[in-house]
Amino acid sequence: MVGRPNPFRGLEEVFERLNRQFEDAARTWESDVDTRVGFGWSVGDGSNGLDVAEYDEEFVVTVDVPGYEKEDIEVRLSGETLHVAGERERETDEEADTYLRRERTARSFSRRVRLPDPVDAEDVSASVDNGVLTVTLAKLEPASASRSIDIE
Repeated sequence: MVGRPNPFRGLEEVFERLNRQFEDAARTWESDVDTRVGFGWSVGDGSNGLDVAEYDEEFVVTVDVPGYEKEDIEVRLSGETLHVAGERERETDEEADTYLRRERTARSFSRRVRLPDPVDAEDVSASVDNGVLTVTLAKLEPASASRSIDIE
């Protein structure tokens, strides 16, 4: 039987791919929003890479968002947690029967990242350029002035 093709190889590949997807999903469900500069949980296919850079006066978060328009993306700040989500609808075409192969489907993603220091919610900007979302968050100025406290 050497050299004979395995008739179940296609099914084995499907099961292997499903197994990897379930393992990835289980890892994201088990993780919580990390208290360090961790990447909390994410939903989607994992193709939306995320970077966090810290500079003297600000954090810069960049997220890969290929194929998403700015109207498809939502950016929210809650305390020290930045939430970025996107949803892209499938293009509808009246002549769907003309497709020989159709892989571009509706997609969505959701990413959260907890920043290591407080940020100024009033001094946040975001832009999308060439499939990359850049969010700039100014750090909160620490209260440097000290004051005396009277004891009653």
